[in-house]
Amino acid sequence: MLRVGGAGGSLAAPARASVGRYAIGTWLSELRAAAQVPAGQPGALVPERRRALEEIDPWWCPAWPIAWQRVYATARQWWLEADGRVDWAQLPTDVVFEGEQLGRWVKAQRAGWVELDQEQRDLLAAIGIEEDQELAAARAAAAAKPKVSRADRFGAGLAALAAFVEREGHAKVPRAYKTEEGLSLGAWLNNQKARRDKLSEEQRGQLEALGVAW
Repeated sequence: MLRVGGAGGSLAAPARASVGRYAIGTWLSELRAAAQVPAGQPGALVPERRRALEEIDPWWCPAWPIAWQRVYATARQWWLEADGRVDWAQLPTDVVFEGEQLGRWVKAQRAGWVELDQEQRDLLAAIGIEEDQELAAARAAAAAKPKVSRADRFGAGLAALAAFVEREGHAKVPRAYKTEEGLSLGAWLNNQKARRDKLSEEQRGQLEALGVAW
């Protein structure tokens, strides 16, 4: 639904939108295209028109997809009609408002917060939508976790294989076998065999010394 002017004013109309018999969606799409043309170049949007459109909706031509802005306008309308009392974190994902999958969209914004432009985050924050804190904490924990190099992973697998061979007397590790530390030794060994050509000569020699048959 296209709202022009007022508290819920938005010009984020889809290309197929029309008012009466006037194809306002197509008209706005053409104006947004013109807004991308550098000033002074043929086809550029004249400043007067730009200012007039911005007076109606400052975000009529955002840097992000217009579809995002359209659902945002819908979310803002929901928020306004609720007098700002909306618990977005508890909004069911199956909520549909004015034809938009509002619940799914809100969940996606909260989960994908780090991928949004700062201005998008500001717009969301203005109506109370915030980043999913559980996901944010998980991302922070993952980022803080020390990175393990491929060489270190190979060394850990090789040490576990050596312990297995010493205990069992052979290097035929069952595919589902895991060490007490939780290393999937069987899967690791199969992976080394599959990427044999990518291993260094030294690594192949270390595996063969433990009895690994290719």
